Formats: sequence, C-alpha cells, structure tokens
Amino acid sequence: AVDYWEDDDTAELVCRNVRDITHDVKSFMFAAEGNRVFDFEPGQFVTLDLEIDGRQYNRCYTISSPPTRPHLLTITVKRVPGGPVSNWLHDNLLPGRSITMRAPLGVFTLRSSPFGASQDATGPVAWLPATYGAKYLFLSAGSGITPLMSMARALFDLGSHADVIFVHNARTPADIVFRRELEAMAAVTPNLRFVAICEEDAPGERWTGLRGRLSAGALAAVAPDLLERVVYTCGPSPYMTAVRGLLAERGFSMGNYHEESFSFDQLPGSIRSTGPGPDDDGGGADAGASVGTTFRVEFSRSGKSFACGADEFILDAALAAGVRHPSSCSQGMCGTCKATKLKGEVDMQHNGGIRPKEVALGKILLCCSKPMTDVQIDG
Repeated sequence: AVDYWEDDDTAELVCRNVRDITHDVKSFMFAAEGNRVFDFEPGQFVTLDLEIDGRQYNRCYTISSPPTRPHLLTITVKRVPGGPVSNWLHDNLLPGRSITMRAPLGVFTLRSSPFGASQDATGPVAWLPATYGAKYLFLSAGSGITPLMSMARALFDLGSHADVIFVHNARTPADIVFRRELEAMAAVTPNLRFVAICEEDAPGERWTGLRGRLSAGALAAVAPDLLERVVYTCGPSPYMTAVRGLLAERGFSMGNYHEESFSFDQLPGSIRSTGPGPDDDGGGADAGASVGTTFRVEFSRSGKSFACGADEFILDAALAAGVRHPSSCSQGMCGTCKATKLKGEVDMQHNGGIRPKEVALGKILLCCSKPMTDVQIDG
C-alpha cells in the first residue's frame, strides 16, 4: 500500500539533490523514508523547522515540484541578504542531510479554480481540473514563481488541454527563475505560452523582450482575452497591488482571481495585516460579542492566563501579556501557532494554515482566532 506523507504532521526528510537555478536561487530536492510518497496540491507550501545558531526558526516555502512526481518534493529558495534561513539553506543544506518539515498546507491551488475537480475525487490528482476549455493567466514576480511552477509542471506532466499564459517579471534575464525549463515546455506545448518581462539587461545579455514592469499595455498584448481567464498571482506585495489595480482597470471579475504573497525571510518578526484578509468581511468581532467585550484565555498546562478582547487575536493578547507561544507568519498560513482548544468558542479566519480535520478535532490557530467566550487552551 502507498503511504502518503500528508497524513503526518511532521516528517524527517532527506535532501537528495541541490540544483543551481540562477546565481542566487537553488532548488532542494527531498525524499521521505521507506515507501512514502508526497501527496499535495500544486501551489501548497511546507513549513521547515530549523535550529540555526541555537535559535529556532519556522519558515514556509512553496513546493515547486508537481504532485505528478510524488517521490521527491522540491522547494526553490532565493538567497535573501540578511535572511538567516535562506542563507543557511544555501550554505549548509547538502545531499544526505536531513531536515524537519511539516506536511503541506495552503489554499492557493488549482482546486480553487471554478474549473476545479469534483470534491468527491480522491488520490494524488484529486485537484486535477477539468481542463477542457479552462484558460489560465499565471502572473509572478521574483521567487513568487514557485507555486505557479508547480501548477505548470503538473498540467504539463498530465498533458492538460488547459490554455495557459505564464508571465514572469524579473529584474534581469539572469534572474528569470526556471527560464530554460519554461521555454522548453512552451516549445513543445501549443497551449502553453511563456512570457518574461525584465527591467534591465544582464551582464553579457541584452534583453530584447518586454521591458519594465507589468503594465496595462503589456497585459493587453499578452492576454487580449484576459476577461475569459482565471488569474493566479504570486509575488512581492507591491507587485500584487499593481496586478489588482491593472485587473480592476480592465473590469476583471475578481471572483476569478487568486493570489498568495508571503516571504518569511524578509520579515524581522511577526507581521499583522492591518486590512481584512481573504475571509474577512471587515466587520471585526461580529459573531455575538461587541467591541470592548473582554474574555479570559487560559493555557491549561502552564496555568498562565490573560485577558483578550473580542476584537483581538489570541496570539497578540498572549504576547502583550508576556505569554510566549510558537508563531511565525501571524497571517493564518504557516500553522506554527496551532494549538488545541479545550473549552470555549473562537472566531477563526485563517488562510489555509489548518486542515478541516484538525478544526474538527478542536485545533485552532492563535494568530487568527478571536475569543467569543472564555477559552481554555492545551498549552
């Protein structure tokens, strides 16, 4: 029987190969022990648990390999100046070394497309879209290309009939991640078109393609049928903002828009979004508790307790009270702050960092949960 790694919360994986993708980007390929294979949806990410110089780090990296190649899982990492984890990976992670990873999570997947597979489907290709007539526009910048590369590789491997336009923004031709592979895929796949846009020339190569940044003119040129496509976007925050603005100018239906953007190596600490998230209607704590109401949150094992407002995230209140709990993204994505709720009710609006079966077992993410009653947590 096939043993899917997805069923475990964490696993020790062995690095099998390291490949240079660009001058500052490497791909790390991992295998699981025994007869275990990887089951995930293209676009999902894994969380690495690392100890570097005596300090614990939790970092999320999108899986760049497709689920159609289940015996190896690949993450592709850009070296970030000053980034403790990316630099450690580039300098120290060699074939044969083991590393701890948490199982794949994330909702930025092809299943979220209106062309997605039946929810009754099971197995390693349960996400597979009904691709006849499906039309996608993939927009990425920098290392944001990785989830879209997993999607493109999966569709390519399965001989998908989906019509895909893949547009990637890079600083120079030397910074185009997966350039040769995407060009080769497009050369043999009539329904895949790859377009790179560069801001500058590279040493030794003058860029003759589209230049500058993604613009209304460039978007109209590469995707004149934009309004008929489902858009997937990933990249730095300013890039995402620009994309949303360009789509709004064209009257694009945002129900066909999907995005994901986060980079932990660039964050000195936890970041809290000041605006409503994808599942937040902006109403705050509106599930029965008025603003100004305060509840008691207790960690049962440590005996520590603190007050938390109905409009306040439990993790924020805990940190303010001097109660430490593992955390990383503070955006409901990485799953690091997961805990078991023993008593009480919370309003949790997450971004894919927890599975439905975990919620059914009483698990919550403290970074995106607001109390609706007094709450007791196993911690």
